[in-house]
Amino acid sequence: MAGIDELAARLRAEIGAQRVLTDRQELRTYECDGLAHYKVVPALVALPATAEQVAAVVRACAQTGTPFVARGSGTGLSGGALPHADGVLIVTSQLREIVEIRPEDERAVVQPGVINLQLTKAATPHGYYYAPDPSSQQICSIGGNVAENSGGAHCLKYGFTTHHVTGLEIVTPDGERVRLGGAAPDTPGYDLLGAFVGSEGTLGVATEVTVKLTRLPEAVRTLLAAFRSTDQAGAATSAIIAAGVIPAAVEMMDALAIEAAEAAVRCGYPAGAGAVLIVELDGPQAEVAAQFDEVSALCEASGAFEIRIAADDVERALIWRGRKSAFAAVGRISPDYIVQDGVIPRTALPAVLRRIGEIAAEHGVRVANVFHAGDGNLHPLVLFDDAVPGAAERAETVSGAILDVCIELGGSITGEHGVGADKVRYMPRMFDEADLDTMQLLRCAFDPDGLANPGKVFPTPRLCGEPPGRRQGVHPLHEPDVAEIF
Repeated sequence: MAGIDELAARLRAEIGAQRVLTDRQELRTYECDGLAHYKVVPALVALPATAEQVAAVVRACAQTGTPFVARGSGTGLSGGALPHADGVLIVTSQLREIVEIRPEDERAVVQPGVINLQLTKAATPHGYYYAPDPSSQQICSIGGNVAENSGGAHCLKYGFTTHHVTGLEIVTPDGERVRLGGAAPDTPGYDLLGAFVGSEGTLGVATEVTVKLTRLPEAVRTLLAAFRSTDQAGAATSAIIAAGVIPAAVEMMDALAIEAAEAAVRCGYPAGAGAVLIVELDGPQAEVAAQFDEVSALCEASGAFEIRIAADDVERALIWRGRKSAFAAVGRISPDYIVQDGVIPRTALPAVLRRIGEIAAEHGVRVANVFHAGDGNLHPLVLFDDAVPGAAERAETVSGAILDVCIELGGSITGEHGVGADKVRYMPRMFDEADLDTMQLLRCAFDPDGLANPGKVFPTPRLCGEPPGRRQGVHPLHEPDVAEIF
């Protein structure tokens, strides 16, 4: 790989030898993100420490025609930061400065490597916090949150990352540093900021992020309600929302997910529960008190056989412990699993969970369900043992069938994890050729040479300048394998 050797020498001269990795054993550290199902060893890893160093790396890639992929903490669950075998992986985790906290403007400016929870801890002494809180908030980075438009348990009331980002400094795919948006709530013209957030690294690399801070609520109350079935828990969720109550969070776990959480962190959820519902309310003291009584009554009316109320922050953390650890906990009951991420209308929850059970039984696969019940964002965990011949294929079939159910009911193939490498094959099930070609026009406006995170989001190579429509004999429902994508 003479070209990579020459590029490595150039980058060592520009950003420092210690910031350029080419040793294969070191490169393997970065071969996947949180979705370990796919692995690709990059040709080179760059570890820039400043925005200008990021720009220098991207410029070098642009001038040599080398693909590049940006990576934050590597906690993504869709293969969005999966490297390119012949390209450069740009790791932004060393850009971790909180540039400023401005409580008077309810804003903060951070570099992309800042950890999500770190921002909240920095804002708390000022009476504020950063509302988006993915379950991985202790380790995921703000830059990665921007790339994937991450959500979290509290997105029902507070929205996703895109609702909290007001400005960005980005490095475009040709290596230029530009700004989108700012500290103000909105800017005139086309919403390029909105286009960039959630673009999964296909439009450039974020090097600075301006975010909204949210005032700490006067009161927070949390309860855990145990039900005999997911149908009852789903009915309680619908009843709460129908009553006009918008909790900060409504989370559900089924019996198999509870079993995993108990094995991993001994969270002590009620024995015999077919499902548990975690409901959290926040806001003014009087409002929260009134709504909390209403929520408790609605849970009881829907069949809750036990309700636990957190008396303090310690008990609140204990209630959340099982839910926050759910994905990793599944490793206690299964050697391998696929984390899925689909969205459905909230009222369809009971029917969809029954369909998932039927699909799982048909293929002899176990599925644990953990999800943001309040906004219908499902996270089925499809369990399998890769050492068993055919088990991985059955798990993939079940995973795809669950997404088909979501689409059939007017939902989506992803709510917060992104498309990445994992879901490119499902995009034509949700979008037709005209949809995909229109998206590609935007991508090409930012990245005409197709170097920024190539192969992600779109199901086939869609080249800039190529006429719209069916390309190179590829059928719209063709599902590429990983070799085709990369």
